[in-house]
Amino acid sequence: MKTFRVATVIAAFVALGFGLIFGFGLAAAQKEGEQEENIRFLWAFGAIKKGEGQSKPVPIVRDMALKSGDQIKFFVKLEKKCFVYLIYHSSQSEVSVLFPYRFERLGRGYPKEAEYYIPQGVEWFELDEHVGQETFYLLASAKRLDDLEALINTYETADPAKKPELTKEILVEIRKLMRENRRLKSFAEKPVTIMGHLRGTEKVEVAGTLDVTNLAVEISGSNFYSRTFTIDHK
Repeated sequence: MKTFRVATVIAAFVALGFGLIFGFGLAAAQKEGEQEENIRFLWAFGAIKKGEGQSKPVPIVRDMALKSGDQIKFFVKLEKKCFVYLIYHSSQSEVSVLFPYRFERLGRGYPKEAEYYIPQGVEWFELDEHVGQETFYLLASAKRLDDLEALINTYETADPAKKPELTKEILVEIRKLMRENRRLKSFAEKPVTIMGHLRGTEKVEVAGTLDVTNLAVEISGSNFYSRTFTIDHK
């Protein structure tokens, strides 16, 4: 009987020891697996469809059809110090950076809580007569995307004859970033209410009705975020 009790006590200690070790290992693994939320920003992408009598912008979803003359606008507001990029690939296979306004400003940082409109102020982009697929890449990273910036800087100063090949390299780099970060922690997107309105106009009543911030969502997560918006420009 004593032997059984001793064995039972030993077994209990062994089990407890393994339990503690396993529990510690599990806790450590969970802690290691946890990722800090180091990306958070507000984002809006809206459109005004020409000739449809719209009183306010409608949100752009991943795939949407628009026509020449329709207008689009973006909004970004950083809530954490992160790097947000909005890159446009036109139906004419041209690449341009819509945000940040200039890469060199990233060294000093874009202040948190500041509101950025693209285009700035009360202006809106208008789709021209060149129809086809218009693609917008929204990328956010906890660190600067130096390789992508370097490619775009090269593209912007290159001879026109070299730009088609550089466009391909930029798109390859964007897709590589998206592929490499595909398995990172999922992101949360939730609607938000912003009290401010478009600035730089005396027609406050117009700015209020056409304020793209009414469509804003908060995006939050860890290390890297990407989303692609494609417009079927007819």
